[in-house]
Amino acid sequence: MAIVVNLDVMMAKRKMSLNELSEKVGLTLANLSILKTGKAKAIRFSTLDAICEALDCQPADILEYVAD
Repeated sequence: MAIVVNLDVMMAKRKMSLNELSEKVGLTLANLSILKTGKAKAIRFSTLDAICEALDCQPADILEYVAD
């Protein structure tokens, strides 16, 4: 089982930088970077909610399940 994080794709579609997203969501650059690179082990629903609001997208636009 693999969950792929497409945060960088959505940020590019919305033409939003990591710094801008960090300010809108209230997360540190380091934490957003960990999420963006797919190294995160978990994400809080409140964080996912804030990211989706900032990027005007759905959770499925950011998270994708890919079978091994």
